[in-house]
Amino acid sequence: MQLRLKGAGAGKKAGAGGGITRSSSSSAAAFLTAATTTLLHTISESEKASYVGHINAYLAEDPFLKNALPIDPATDHIFHLTKEGVLLCKLINLAVPGTIDERAINTKKLLNLWEKNENHTLCLNSAKAIGCTVVNIGTQDLAEGRPHLILGLISQIIKIQLLADVNLKSTPQLVELVEDSNEMEELMSLSPEKILLRWMNFQLKKGGFQRTVTNFSSDIKDSEAYACLLNVLAPECCTKPSPMSVKDLLHRARLVLEHADRMGCKRYLTPKDIVDGLPNLNLAFVAHIFQKRNGLSKQLKQVSFIDGLSDDAQVSREERSFRLWINSLGISTYINNVFEDLRNGWVLLEVIDKISPGSVNWKMANRPPIKLPFRKVENCNQVLKIGKELKFSLVNIAGNDIVQGNKKLILAFLWQLMRYNILQLLRNLRFHSNGKQITDNDILIWANKKVKDSGKRSQMDSFKDRSLSTGIFFLHLLGAVEPRVVNWSLVTKGEKDEEKQMNASYIISVARNLVAPSSCYQKIYWR
Repeated sequence: MQLRLKGAGAGKKAGAGGGITRSSSSSAAAFLTAATTTLLHTISESEKASYVGHINAYLAEDPFLKNALPIDPATDHIFHLTKEGVLLCKLINLAVPGTIDERAINTKKLLNLWEKNENHTLCLNSAKAIGCTVVNIGTQDLAEGRPHLILGLISQIIKIQLLADVNLKSTPQLVELVEDSNEMEELMSLSPEKILLRWMNFQLKKGGFQRTVTNFSSDIKDSEAYACLLNVLAPECCTKPSPMSVKDLLHRARLVLEHADRMGCKRYLTPKDIVDGLPNLNLAFVAHIFQKRNGLSKQLKQVSFIDGLSDDAQVSREERSFRLWINSLGISTYINNVFEDLRNGWVLLEVIDKISPGSVNWKMANRPPIKLPFRKVENCNQVLKIGKELKFSLVNIAGNDIVQGNKKLILAFLWQLMRYNILQLLRNLRFHSNGKQITDNDILIWANKKVKDSGKRSQMDSFKDRSLSTGIFFLHLLGAVEPRVVNWSLVTKGEKDEEKQMNASYIISVARNLVAPSSCYQKIYWR
């Protein structure tokens, strides 16, 4: 979700002293619909009110936040509340449960600057981990409560939460939208937003709707699609007058939202937001309807081409790891599914260009959308050609294997890409070590020395050391880098599987609130 901005781009920071000023208006009604401006940046009051309503609804019972909620959307309290860092961390865990070990969040009543900064760093690293774009936003922006940046981040987190089930893995009933394996392949390659549009049109067709909805803006301004959709999903909630019998668009939109309320769907928008065609809020509204009542058959359609949907657990974990890593690079294409989104070769070229600038011959690359298969193969062939130049091991892999979505080979290639990226970061440290190449053994020696110098006795013999599973060594290392970062009262002995899991969860969150992601390796290594 992108906020509407005037002047400079979303990533540009407002000048010093950029307080919030409201557009002047002679009437109260105009004031309520006016935009809020922070120098060059303009935010939508409707979007702010919608996100505040979401936070009030979902976090009302949170032990730490319940005294601060509900937030009044007519004020700027949301921006002051986020200065502590706790609200955003809680919102991230709401979107993707378990992302943050809440024991690592500083939640005492009065937080000092160090503790707030820890929370902000943890928030940004965790937001990045769940797929948010956090380019050009730092801990200082959160500490200062910059409205346009905070709302931009909140909108992304809420979007991830609302679209979490809009995929075949979470909602296998979506298979009802397709007729054959070719359509299934297409469906798997679509983003959640596109799947949501396809689902909406599938339901509209049931209701005899004649048009195809292609966006969450202009195509729904007249509320006709909404009226039909809600009648199909919840005909028992329909009352007179019918929205379609009303000519005034605002009145019609109001009747649609009243129908949605009777279904138990929270409002993410007002009648005016529908008429104005605000895409962010309409997307949130439709996603919430899908969550509440998708109208798909509870009896899963028994067809042969869904057999491949249940991935091996290890493959799923690897796919997620590589997907989040690619999205964290800040390339122009957002990845929803590694095995589908990489098949045209274009994204892989973008990734390679990011981690090895100048490697890609863009004159020879084919830009999406690519319909002809051989054009995709050409892109993938260039990917493998560059891979060989970077000394990757590429035995028995051809461009067509990537185009065909060979999971094993795609994962193997991505592992080498990510390893190359990490090694590049380590090579940047060479000037600190008289030009000496940093090796795995150097890191091993450094880690053991760091822990020993801090007075701890634990050590690791190699990166395959089984004792690492307890998590104790990593916690000793994190504590050696920054003594204040580990709360030892929360650490278990790591003897049982449950204790190991608790330590592992805590380690990840502690590491995330230690340093900013862009400088993580350098700061830890040379501290």
